[in-house]
Amino acid sequence: MKICVTAQGKTLDDQVDPRFGRCQFFIIVDTDTLAFEAFENQSAQFAGGAGIQSGQFMASKGVKAVLTGNVGPNAFQTLRAAGIEIYTGLSGKIRDAIDKYKGGALKPADNPSVGSKFGMPGAGKGS
Repeated sequence: MKICVTAQGKTLDDQVDPRFGRCQFFIIVDTDTLAFEAFENQSAQFAGGAGIQSGQFMASKGVKAVLTGNVGPNAFQTLRAAGIEIYTGLSGKIRDAIDKYKGGALKPADNPSVGSKFGMPGAGKGS
């Protein structure tokens, strides 16, 4: 199954990015083989709509779950509409987040974890 982890770098040993829509990279991983691809987040620099664009990118890649630090309301709605499960509150190495997911230690989010505009420059924590 394909999952995505928001990342601060391009490898499984990099850190989970605390932001979804404005993360630096998306690492899409096959949970069976651990084969992965890293994508620079083209939406991160958008003035608005980064969460929606990022959510649509996940859907286009066939991702079934997203692991991240936080997700805002627009991204949450977009991911949910695409049938993608959302897991928030993650930090540390990407490899460890994948292990937690595979081990069943994570619970899907029922709601966005932050308000809109989280992660934008000048918006406080995560910018």
